[in-house]
Amino acid sequence: MPEPRVLLDGLVLGESPRWHDDRLWFCDWGAHELITVDATGTRETAGRVDAFPFCIDPLPDGRLLVLAGSDRRLLRREADGTLVPYADLRPLCDRPWNEVAADGRGNAYANCIGFDLMSGEPPAPGLVALVTPDGTARTVAGDLGFPNGMAVTPDGTTLLVAESYASRITAFDVAPDGSLTGRRTWAEIEGSAPDGISLDAEGALWYADVPNRRCVRVREGGDVLQTVETDRGCFSCALGTPGGTPTLYITAAEWTGTAGATAARTGLLLTAPAPAPPAPRP
Repeated sequence: MPEPRVLLDGLVLGESPRWHDDRLWFCDWGAHELITVDATGTRETAGRVDAFPFCIDPLPDGRLLVLAGSDRRLLRREADGTLVPYADLRPLCDRPWNEVAADGRGNAYANCIGFDLMSGEPPAPGLVALVTPDGTARTVAGDLGFPNGMAVTPDGTTLLVAESYASRITAFDVAPDGSLTGRRTWAEIEGSAPDGISLDAEGALWYADVPNRRCVRVREGGDVLQTVETDRGCFSCALGTPGGTPTLYITAAEWTGTAGATAARTGLLLTAPAPAPPAPRP
């Protein structure tokens, strides 16, 4: 793979990139900013979210869901940019929430890692919750080893979850009511800590890896197809098609531990050519 190039620098801690409305959207956790960027690197601040962490994913109607992780709330971004309450997640888990992935029916999956990493709590099992379009939330999976990036397959029948502390990608079958069954290992990736993930149109998956400073493309079963090495931790990744060209976007930053997570602007948004475009939205 070619060397990644810097599209944006001066970020604090970029996360949750999503290709949406023909541009890349991502969250700068440390700056509390929701940012969009075009193919030339021109950026705009689309809003501010006073939470750490916070993550995004679009609903089928184009509005963004915003997971305000430290507030244990799911919000919805309206067309005018305002954020309105969508679901209260506090009854399900009183620790910070981490990621959100929407499906094609208006349901959303959100995960809680089960412990407060930033305050130094010891690891505990995490969970995945289902949030239906009326804002009702319920737990649909548990006993996860630091659930991180998530993605729903284009046909809407499978949810993939990166378990950072278990070095694997886990798959669940999605029932018609959104429940999760058929838990299984989609890919064992020994020695890695998969973080944010992105599915491509060939059925492969990219995952970001902070300690190993790379993004890796794997197929089901764990075979490695491509690797992009960087000089700092890779927190998440997303596929996009600026100008019709399949492109991998990577949010990366120096990681010096929880105490220094927002101490310096070492964050970058990187790009690299990708062998396949993003998978269609479910």
